[in-house]
Amino acid sequence: MLLTRLAHVSQEVAATSARSRKIALLAELFRDAEADDVPIVIPYLAGRLPQGRLGIGWKALSRPVAPAAEPTLTVREVDARLSALGKVSGTGSQAERARLVGELMGAATADEQRFLFGLITGEVRQGALDAVAVEGLAEATGTPATDVRRAVMLAGSLQTVAEALLAEGAASLDRFRLTVGRPVLPMLAHTASSVVEAVEKLGACAVEEKLDGIRVQVHRDGQVVRLYTRTLDDITDRLPELTAAALELRGERFILDGEVISFDEDGRPRSFQETAGRVGSRVDVATAAETVPVSPVFFDALSVDGRDLLDLPFAERHAELAQLVPEPMRVRRTLVSGPEDVPAAEAFLAETLERGHEGVVVKGLDAPYSAGRRGASWLKVKPVHTLDLVVLAAEWGHGRRTGKLSNLHLGARNPDGSFAMLGKTFKGMTDAVLTWQTERLQELAVESEGHVVTVRPELVVEIAYDGLQKSTRYPAGVTLRFARVVRYREDKRPEEADTVETLLAAHPEVKP
Repeated sequence: MLLTRLAHVSQEVAATSARSRKIALLAELFRDAEADDVPIVIPYLAGRLPQGRLGIGWKALSRPVAPAAEPTLTVREVDARLSALGKVSGTGSQAERARLVGELMGAATADEQRFLFGLITGEVRQGALDAVAVEGLAEATGTPATDVRRAVMLAGSLQTVAEALLAEGAASLDRFRLTVGRPVLPMLAHTASSVVEAVEKLGACAVEEKLDGIRVQVHRDGQVVRLYTRTLDDITDRLPELTAAALELRGERFILDGEVISFDEDGRPRSFQETAGRVGSRVDVATAAETVPVSPVFFDALSVDGRDLLDLPFAERHAELAQLVPEPMRVRRTLVSGPEDVPAAEAFLAETLERGHEGVVVKGLDAPYSAGRRGASWLKVKPVHTLDLVVLAAEWGHGRRTGKLSNLHLGARNPDGSFAMLGKTFKGMTDAVLTWQTERLQELAVESEGHVVTVRPELVVEIAYDGLQKSTRYPAGVTLRFARVVRYREDKRPEEADTVETLLAAHPEVKP
């Protein structure tokens, strides 16, 4: 498949908000694709590079290159070139990357250049995500969407299912079954604003602690244990204590869903960053296990003794879990029958927060396990942290945000009146906000260097964020997690913005 075909579909998908039209466009694209194109086409549509980050800087991408007159690049050729780019290292690597980027852009038409630029910089966000791609794939192959969705859930990979479907047809879906040792995409939760809202939506439910750890799926077959993250990475070798815990459980063959988390000497959860750092560490695992030991906390059972439990109600799955896993290794929970139990559920949330966890997940007792999807029967409730910060600079956007100042540099007040940068965000902005802030920030601009516009620190913006973590990149030694714009506060002066001291006091668990 030519890259130009993919670039045009991407542009059309970006231009429509109608889900049905997106599905139709993707279905037509899949009909034209060869099975070998699929592992590239699907992540490209979702704005992902199969190779991950390539280490290509702004300077290499910003050099103008004359576009090709006619489209000749195929998606597989582009993938091969980007793979070669990702392997460049050592002395002279920056110059070599720049040369390879120039060659690639020179072989691309103007439309293809725009698409590649957005893809490499992570600015392709046109709504062609996996859920819509599943529907398009089903329509393209004449297969029921429910069958495709379940196969993707059990295979843990849309690309794998798409290759099989396009090459062999609907009969190929029979091979995708729940199997111990092959991870499945986890079920995810939507957000509710309060316990009251969640209970109103779900009725009879369980209210469980929401732990700020790392999602983990534990597979055991006899004496063989494999551990997987929510992105299906195998982390077995990094967490020997988790393998030992799984081998102590009563069952011989199972798949369990849960979190891995680290507690301090007082039994309180360590910061997410510490747990994530431990799970990500591949060097000297024995020392890491002594320094930052982790514990499993299970909340669901997907398979027990060869029985697929995915379609069972949550209440029955939890009963299976309780037979296998002792209470200290199960997530703390309380059951709610209806609105009359809301005060008890709210008290449970308050207690959970006091214990240092980030909130609760409210789960309908009659719901199946919707692997790989944000099921409507799981609703997370957690307090939203907000700060009033000052915009210090902004970066010009790419893709659909070309010509707009998008990525904001956010600062909190220091004791001397200066501002310490806490991170960046481009999230939470409507098109109207993007247009307004571009005009306003250009009025405040004092310097423009490359893609960054530095502004006078006068504009206050309310920012929601999920937490704080240590960072050596920023002067305060911390950065915001999942920051997003709530609204601009033109009614506030920069002297009224929140201080670094206030922020640190609100998160005593994070010590820069």
